[in-house]
Amino acid sequence: MRLRVVIPLLSVLLLPGGTAAADPTPPVRDFGNGADRNEEAAGVGESAAKTLRESAPELSWRPDHTRGYPRRTTLPVPQENPADASIKLGLIPHHAIAAKLNQLQAVGDRVSAEVVGRSAGGRDMYLVTVTAPESPSETRRQERLRQQIESGHRIQARTYKAPVFVNGNIHGNEWEGTDASLRVIEELATSTSPQIKDLLATTRLYFNITANPDGRVLGQRPNGNGFDLNRDFVTASQPETRAMRQIMIDNQPVVMIDLHGYVNGTLVEPTTPPHGANYEYDLFIKNAYANALGIEQAILALGYTFEKDGTHPPQIPFRDSDEGWDDWPPIFTPQYAPFHGAVASHTIEFPMRVNGTDYTSLPQAELQRRSRINVDIASASIRATYTFVQNNRERLVGDQIEVFRRGAAGEPSKEVPLGIVPGFGPEDVYTTTFPRAYAIPSGTPSAATLVDFLIANDVKVERALLPFRASGRTYPQGTYVVDMRQPKRGLANVMLEPGADISPRVDAMYDISGWSHALLWGAAVEPITERRLHVVAQPVKLASPTGHVPRGEGPLSMRIDDAKAVRALNDLLGQGTAVTMAADGSAVLPASARQAAKTVADRYGVPFARAASTAGTPLSPVRIAAALSADELFTLRELGFAVTPVSTTVLNNGFDWSGIDVLYVSSGLSYGALNPAARTALDAFMTKGGVVTRGGTGAAFNAAAGLLTATAVAGRSDANGVVKVSSATGPVGSDSPAHSFVFSPRWFTALGPEVRVEQAYATEGPLVAGHWRPNPTDGSGGPEAARGQAAVVSGRDERGAAVVLFGTEPMFRNHPKGLFPQVARALFWTSSTADVLTP
Repeated sequence: MRLRVVIPLLSVLLLPGGTAAADPTPPVRDFGNGADRNEEAAGVGESAAKTLRESAPELSWRPDHTRGYPRRTTLPVPQENPADASIKLGLIPHHAIAAKLNQLQAVGDRVSAEVVGRSAGGRDMYLVTVTAPESPSETRRQERLRQQIESGHRIQARTYKAPVFVNGNIHGNEWEGTDASLRVIEELATSTSPQIKDLLATTRLYFNITANPDGRVLGQRPNGNGFDLNRDFVTASQPETRAMRQIMIDNQPVVMIDLHGYVNGTLVEPTTPPHGANYEYDLFIKNAYANALGIEQAILALGYTFEKDGTHPPQIPFRDSDEGWDDWPPIFTPQYAPFHGAVASHTIEFPMRVNGTDYTSLPQAELQRRSRINVDIASASIRATYTFVQNNRERLVGDQIEVFRRGAAGEPSKEVPLGIVPGFGPEDVYTTTFPRAYAIPSGTPSAATLVDFLIANDVKVERALLPFRASGRTYPQGTYVVDMRQPKRGLANVMLEPGADISPRVDAMYDISGWSHALLWGAAVEPITERRLHVVAQPVKLASPTGHVPRGEGPLSMRIDDAKAVRALNDLLGQGTAVTMAADGSAVLPASARQAAKTVADRYGVPFARAASTAGTPLSPVRIAAALSADELFTLRELGFAVTPVSTTVLNNGFDWSGIDVLYVSSGLSYGALNPAARTALDAFMTKGGVVTRGGTGAAFNAAAGLLTATAVAGRSDANGVVKVSSATGPVGSDSPAHSFVFSPRWFTALGPEVRVEQAYATEGPLVAGHWRPNPTDGSGGPEAARGQAAVVSGRDERGAAVVLFGTEPMFRNHPKGLFPQVARALFWTSSTADVLTP
């Protein structure tokens, strides 16, 4: 059992000139000014967002294994932008990076640079490879070795160049990783040291110079879509995340570091428990801890002190903290990388804060002093890491092989031996049970979406050529099978297993604790546990088409039970196609719209069926005014809704409600803070328009505006995860999945006669996976209190406005895709004067 030192969450204020505030205790973490939940709306108008999407197509990049190194690419140089937020800190602006990389490529034969992606805002992302020259045949040989390693085959590790990945600036206003990477690249390019020559002969170093160009330029944590990219890896909703994912898949680093700020003293992972149960943690912790110790010594060797410079000594959470900085969810870069073979991966948090209020209030000279220290520390971390790999290359490559070999062999999850590193105790042991396989029945858009996502993450998926029998049932031909005897079974399992309730084991978690593509993405996923599995199958590279329009004539119907169906419906409405909503919740098209149905069936993969009639409520495009979080704005627009962001300030400045059908409220709008004119205009809108709310802000708006008779009860604020629910046959609850997602959950009591329960928390549980404890002071707010309580309600207020209140999180970070249709049904119902979807 290691001695853990609990470090309180205190801020350290650094004064100009290096004088520190009185309390020298370093904080454990910086939550980024509350940005973890993406609570700020993106603030981009619909026309501007459309222009951005059309002018900045995503770059589809894959490495070329037929070319050797170096690859002297002339990178296009962007137009100068004097407003780039980096300039104030004395750091390199984004527009100057390409020119710098072009110069470094010309220095010698060690540096290659290429554009590997584009940000949400259309800015180039640069991958730099630093290595000794390779002929095309040598490059092809390295790729063959990489593939052999991924297959779990032993190789002569001394013949393989160990890949190292340095990821910089994933949080846009944590700048210095970019500048440190450029400094180290220049050192490697120009060094005459025999040690560096040996390093480059035996190693490839990959630098993602800035993972978040939008945030770097704008001086903000998220990207141009308002997303925290370091929360996106199990969803990959953003182009920057997909680019980073591809870098890791194609280059398979043995070690990676992710350069962040700001925690004083410098924080160097590995982390506190809980540790992800799908890792080969015995291989990971010994390497991650050893590299952390080396990074710590490299930082200390710089000579910075608290008394002289304001910097505290480095801290390693695994060694120095009890809990609260864990590696449980694979949403972060260093927690995702191990599934692609990294046997050590680290978040590095530099010490000297230069963002937030410091950026706006401190003298420029002080900001630049701090940034120089951060660049020094980040550079030292990179050097220590490549030295660690250079000194332990054969062991690290061997451990990566072992990770993949265990997966391919289908070995049981290994329990990490206690004491494997100093202080590793029973509180650190987390394991899982791998099934023999997962079956995913085919034929639905949701199944196709999930299969394509698995394949994009380098998980191997097969399709049954014949019916087969497993776990007591017969699966038809065409069923997708994820055989868990595969090298990346850890990644497959972390996505497809239900997850675990870890509430009893820890009190504090850094971020979300529950996620599940199997339970939240709308596809059926069934584990096969029997050890013998006989399936005649072939690998698939892309899910089979699911769109279908039956032959013949007559009206057609489409179930709105999938995110792609919502997109198809909005596409049809946008074209002016006549669509009615039937009592069973399906969208019905007249016979004259058969060609339009064929177009969207092919485009979105949605199936149509014959309809008996076109009776129902006519639908039209829903125009939404929304005070909401960035992830919700992104999701609604992705689904094809026209959304105009609003806030208390926007409404107080005067807002034209004439073009709006529904008001959506989850963040940034207070009814009580509206001035008289704004309140009068809003009240007038609510006599004919609908309202949908989510979370605490939405519940407060409902109460203040006097909409539905319902008392919102808050669960513990940090509770989150996958919950089991039961749904009613109503305008919102129909066709809803049996599971939902919560973050700071709420439920509704004291319901008035006008209120209908659309969805309730299950009477057993209801938490399936995640972390949800009662409040420690009075025992309230726990999952037991939520059992059987209303989670989503609907009704019409006394003015006739249709209202839906969500206590769940159906669009959280664009992840729970199976819940998106529930939101769409709420929007269509509240926008209509009739009871659409009401049987």
